[in-house]
Amino acid sequence: MKAFIYERYGPPETLRMTEIDKPTPNADQVLVKVLAVSVNAADWHALRGKPLFARATLGLLRPKHQLLGVDIAGQVEAVGPNVTRFQPGDQVYANLLDHGYGGFAEYVSVPVNVMALKPANLSFEEAAAVPMAAVTALQGLRHHGALQPGQQVLINGATGGVGTFAVQLAKASGAEVTAVTSTPNLDLVRSLGADHVLDYTTTDVVASGRRYDRILDTVGNQSVPDLRRALAEGGKAAVTGFTSVAKLLGVSLRGAKNIAMVSAHVTTSDLELLSELIEAGKVRPQIDRRYRFADIPAAIAYLEQGHARAKVVAEVA
Repeated sequence: MKAFIYERYGPPETLRMTEIDKPTPNADQVLVKVLAVSVNAADWHALRGKPLFARATLGLLRPKHQLLGVDIAGQVEAVGPNVTRFQPGDQVYANLLDHGYGGFAEYVSVPVNVMALKPANLSFEEAAAVPMAAVTALQGLRHHGALQPGQQVLINGATGGVGTFAVQLAKASGAEVTAVTSTPNLDLVRSLGADHVLDYTTTDVVASGRRYDRILDTVGNQSVPDLRRALAEGGKAAVTGFTSVAKLLGVSLRGAKNIAMVSAHVTTSDLELLSELIEAGKVRPQIDRRYRFADIPAAIAYLEQGHARAKVVAEVA
């Protein structure tokens, strides 16, 4: 089968397409014919081997895993002997972040606990855009407990992959949502259902005077003191991304109980919940650009620039 591999850390051009053996699923896995993938920050961070401390798990001198790609959508080709929930022909989507990556290939073996049936009303490309970003938004929003109707929620970075899902998920929970984005993206976040929109190029979010019961910071560019100033009494914040190691350490060391760094871990139950919301019309993936499988390096290069609106996907078939 065709796959993209990388044998050393470097830029997107480091990836090369080659022929490798088709994997064989173990007893608790499913072999999926990959029909679409999305690219994520996890892919280019792993490709670059950055931040450097991440190489403790990625591989000190060279990558342990030569295949990238965490979000996939496709069709079940074969199932392991212990698998009863899926059968050949099922249309599925999954996330491989906790299981060695491997999505940038024509086939991949997927553990059953990180996959679910694809939402019936999505294309494969749309479905591939969901797992990593939507689950990160979901787990970030509920990290401090379920949202309550009428709560004031702030989404910082509302037009990124995670942010576009977060706005929709918060609205689906009955919250009053304030979205932070830049001037060109104001109409997009309004279309997602945001009640209030702040343009960070002209407005100081903390100085605006509004206070929030929950903050989801998908960018990680706010300091801990600024997050605290923006919280209402009893409010709590979750940070799912960061712009520097200093900001990451700030949240980790000074966040205490009300400001937490959240790392998402995809589960079947979360994917099934998202499928219900998507099929009910309450959540819809937003796609910025679509690429061919052969152009995955270009897709990663575009995402790495930091200007993508929502998700970037590639068709594999």
